[in-house]
Amino acid sequence: MIYLMRHGEDDNTRLGGWSNAGLSNAGIEQVKNSAEKLIAGNYNICQIFSSDLPRAKETAEIIADRLNIEVRFICEFREINNGSLAGMHKEQAKIKYPGIYYSALKWEQAYPNGESPKLFYERIITAWNIFKDHVSKSDGNTLLVTHGGVINAILCCEKGEKYTNRYVKYSIGNAEITEA
Repeated sequence: MIYLMRHGEDDNTRLGGWSNAGLSNAGIEQVKNSAEKLIAGNYNICQIFSSDLPRAKETAEIIADRLNIEVRFICEFREINNGSLAGMHKEQAKIKYPGIYYSALKWEQAYPNGESPKLFYERIITAWNIFKDHVSKSDGNTLLVTHGGVINAILCCEKGEKYTNRYVKYSIGNAEITEA
């Protein structure tokens, strides 16, 4: 079984994507609570993988420390590369890049110095298929710590739903755990 976990809360006054933001204090507490759920819920996690962006990395390290498991990082499971907007204050982004929102991008339209919804989806699904094949050969369950957009893309793929950047089909809360 593969479980997906979204990172804990980060600075929500800034844009995410490929930002270097770590977890907020509330996010750290969310992750600690989720670690306890993993232990109490008998999830039998034997291996942990994570996006290498700081908020996911920090989340995975907290979980790994609590479960006494090493984390392996996979950069392909990063959130959308929002290029020049990564980590920018939301108010500043509205002024400097008016109308540039993920849901407003055309399928093949990239963020300034970033990637398009099409490239993001293709990156995630390619990585996901390789990942599933790799971990299927392992004993026990796997936890993948990543980002909301990544989880949405994976769940659309797994459930046979058409993925679009126009809306979020599967919304996952901070530090929430779901089955793939």
